[in-house]
Amino acid sequence: MALLSMNNVSFSYGGGAKDVLRGVSAGFEGGKIYTISGESGSGKTTLLSLLAGLATSYSGEIRYRGIDSNRYRSHEVGVIFQSYNLLLADTAAENVELSVQLSGRAGRGAKAIAYELLGKVGLDREKADRKVLKLSGGEQQRVAIARSLALDPNLIVADEPTGNLDEKNETGIMEIFQKLAREEGKCVVIVTHSKTVPEYADIKLQLKNGQLAAADGAAAMQSNGARR
Repeated sequence: MALLSMNNVSFSYGGGAKDVLRGVSAGFEGGKIYTISGESGSGKTTLLSLLAGLATSYSGEIRYRGIDSNRYRSHEVGVIFQSYNLLLADTAAENVELSVQLSGRAGRGAKAIAYELLGKVGLDREKADRKVLKLSGGEQQRVAIARSLALDPNLIVADEPTGNLDEKNETGIMEIFQKLAREEGKCVVIVTHSKTVPEYADIKLQLKNGQLAAADGAAAMQSNGARR
């Protein structure tokens, strides 16, 4: 059974006549990386917002572990943005620590958990204690990934997470996502314009004319084994 499933989902802005998404059906399983490609304006970020529970005005059905998505919303998913959205005046550890505190997981110490999560994405104690402004773009994205793990989510959605990075840093970030999927069983969904990021994916999807399909042209629902 899919961790998250979309069944005949459509979405339009402000009640517009044209749907951004039209009858999208797809399933997303744990332990896999999914990439969603498409032209600018095709609705990729909108789709990601729906998966993350950040947008709720749609027709059709989105279910998380068989439960209507309106009951899980954003507290069951880790969200990663291209622009990082970090507190620049704070240290890497302080950024992650705040998210740990907000998650309610701070029973054994939010700071200790923050250092642990930063270590998981390849940042040692010295870099964890640096101000975000003193970190490179690749390091800042690692902080953003660590912050997204504060809730220990089963689902991670990332909007162009390597869009501002060079090839070396892109490789490093994608290797982190692979580890999260392979070793921790997390479902990772990535929206990307990159031609190389989909090479890391288990399932490659394409969004075109408001509809989602596997890159090989097969229906996304069939490719991902979603609930019918």
